[in-house]
Amino acid sequence: MSKAVIFSGICGFSTTVVAKMEDDTVTLSIESECPAINKLGANLPQVDPFREISFRRNMPETLEAGAKYCTHAACPVPVGIIKAVEVEAGLALPKDVSIQITKEELT
Repeated sequence: MSKAVIFSGICGFSTTVVAKMEDDTVTLSIESECPAINKLGANLPQVDPFREISFRRNMPETLEAGAKYCTHAACPVPVGIIKAVEVEAGLALPKDVSIQITKEELT
């Protein structure tokens, strides 16, 4: 089992993703404070990990669901889901990711 806890930023919502490899697919359990992400999770119960890791074959199913259900294009949750899937499928090592945002005035 692999787990990702995603803090989305200014919206203040957090999401927990649990990914579990079963045969050739990864089963997902997604719980969020965000209603849009809960809809995404309800409609994304499992994925093919090899479809999720590349744009070369098809659009990853998680990103398709993100475009359909997320209300904010910059939401980091779909990418966090893919990272959990990669780790669970043995396609990546577990390592935290981060985006740090600042606004600086030009002098």
